[in-house]
Amino acid sequence: MNLDLSGKNALVCGSSRGIGRATAIELAELGANVTLLSRTEQTLKEVREGLDTSKGQTHSIQVADLNDFENYKMKLKALCSDREFHILINNTGGPPSGSVQIAEEDAFLKAFQQHLIANQFLMKCVLPSMKESGYGRIINIVSTSIREPISNLGVSNTIRGAVGNWSKTLANEVGKFGITVNNVLPGYTNTGRLKEIIEARSTKGKSSEDVIKGMQANVPVGRFAEPSEIASAVAFLASPAAGYINGTNITVDGGRTRSF
Repeated sequence: MNLDLSGKNALVCGSSRGIGRATAIELAELGANVTLLSRTEQTLKEVREGLDTSKGQTHSIQVADLNDFENYKMKLKALCSDREFHILINNTGGPPSGSVQIAEEDAFLKAFQQHLIANQFLMKCVLPSMKESGYGRIINIVSTSIREPISNLGVSNTIRGAVGNWSKTLANEVGKFGITVNNVLPGYTNTGRLKEIIEARSTKGKSSEDVIKGMQANVPVGRFAEPSEIASAVAFLASPAAGYINGTNITVDGGRTRSF
């Protein structure tokens, strides 16, 4: 099985922590040159220092903040004009919890821009070099809500669904160039995002410990995932071995999702 990413350049969004950070580590271990993208410079530097360089890899950081989208686009355009990318990992933190009934219109607009519009922009940045090299992997870290909406995540459920359809449409268009587009759908994973969800579900009558027990009871393997377990699936999809996997959703949730 060919998992070697030597000579491949990867751009990993949201790589200062959680699944993004774990993915950067996995890609580097497979030999990729990794560009870390996030808004926190010091944390990115710390992550870069820990990346594997045993195969002669060169890793770099790019500081950019999606909350300042025009500046973000300017920086990423410059980055992509200076370097070709073979792998793009779209990974952005989810919108805040809350019922769709009370969500403000601006919350949808902000989430749409930070997820779908940002994905579209980055795809257009990296696509020319992927086409030229004949190798491309666009992998979106999304959510199991693409398959089954999650309670009290109204805005997230809506936007994630849009990203899923965008991804499938793109996969149909670019597969002939040796470029695959896939989604990884993490289940409950030990990240800051999961802590936010647990806190939102905790009430005076239900402690965070009770919430955790209830959530884990719905997972057949009986526990939460570690970020590295999600990253392993992402890294495989980025490899040459996954060249015929295209336009699909890979669920990594310990069996929690009830649908196929």
